[in-house]
Order: sequence, then structure tokens, then C-alpha cells
Amino acid sequence: MANEITIDETIDITDSVCPMTFVRTKAALEEMEIGQVLSVIMNDGEPAENVPRSMKDEGQLVLGLRQLENGTYQMLVKKLEE
Repeated sequence: MANEITIDETIDITDSVCPMTFVRTKAALEEMEIGQVLSVIMNDGEPAENVPRSMKDEGQLVLGLRQLENGTYQMLVKKLEE
């Protein structure tokens, strides 16, 4: 997934719980330009379900979600709108 996509920023929200997982992801996107890609490292469970859905609800494009070897997840989200 990440091999074909240029990642512009990466944040790790594995130490956060809802709603801060969403807040931290949204805040990171607000600092980025339209068209840039954010990589979000998150835990299994609630963040891996809620954060991608929330990003779509915000009008952003979730490019993918994959499980990493250490059990965390990586979500790639492309900023489409402010």
C-alpha cells in the first residue's frame, strides 16, 4: 500500500483513546495541504474502526488500512478538503 503512495506526514496515536484519536488525526490533517497523504499508526479495536469512518465523514479519502507486524494498524488518508 505505502509503496505506491508518497506519505507526507506520519502520526502515532497508539497512546490515545477516543475521542482524542480522531482529534489528533484531524489536527494533523489541518496542518497539511490538500492532496497530501497522512499516515496514522493506531491500535486495533475502536480507533481502527472509528477513525477511518470519521475521516470519510469529514470528506477525506481513506486510501487504505493495514495491520502491521507489531499488531498496530496503519491508515493512509489523503486530504481532499479543508
